[in-house]
Amino acid sequence: MPSRKALVRRPGPRLTEGLLTHLERTPVDAGLALAQWESYTAALREHGWETTEVAPADDCPDAVFVEDPVVVFRDVALIARSGAASRRPETAAVEEALSALGCRVERVAAPGTLDGGDVLKVGDTVYVGQGGRTNAEGLRQLRAAFEPLGARVVAVPVSRALHLKSAVTALPDGTVIGYAPLVDDPSLFPRFLSVPEEGGSHVVLLGEGKLLLAASAPRSADVFAGLGLEPVPVDIGEFEKLEGCVTCLSVRLRDLRA
Repeated sequence: MPSRKALVRRPGPRLTEGLLTHLERTPVDAGLALAQWESYTAALREHGWETTEVAPADDCPDAVFVEDPVVVFRDVALIARSGAASRRPETAAVEEALSALGCRVERVAAPGTLDGGDVLKVGDTVYVGQGGRTNAEGLRQLRAAFEPLGARVVAVPVSRALHLKSAVTALPDGTVIGYAPLVDDPSLFPRFLSVPEEGGSHVVLLGEGKLLLAASAPRSADVFAGLGLEPVPVDIGEFEKLEGCVTCLSVRLRDLRA
């Protein structure tokens, strides 16, 4: 049976100092952000996901975006090495949590850089964003780690958003979805569906046709409902100010061995 576990990490005291690359800085309400994070993790649990909280990294403002320090394929966890040097201390506790859950651990080594947010898995195809926090050597090391497990790795240009998954994610049937102004080359995906809002580009597959997505994308939610899917909206507005989205607030582990 597929596993339904998710790593999460609560926002730390320096959250409001988080890195920005494509947005102008606006005030972030730390108290509201914590409440939104609690609602997000509650939504995961309400839909059958067992959450494991990674130990805090209070000196790292972006540590709440727990997806970026790792990429998991099957039961192998590839510990990332961010293109943003200030984020590299986030990895130690993530590695410890994944090891405790039974993952086999590998690591990206210098000069490779890789952020988990640059990696979109659609079945056995692994799309890897290139152009921001992930470099060619990081791609090469990911390919070496995952191709022996059956992955097909595809490089995708990223120039209009922080990460690949800031621009695209995928529906349960494998259709890639994205907000067209942020997608460099939609033709790289066999099936692509344009959504009407940036927040609608990001979905977490909860199972049974349910999609976790940002409350900021009601028109996209209507599109998904029209496809027979069930949107589960959550308000993550404070994290969106920091270029965050629903995917980067957790790491979903679907292929752990019992």
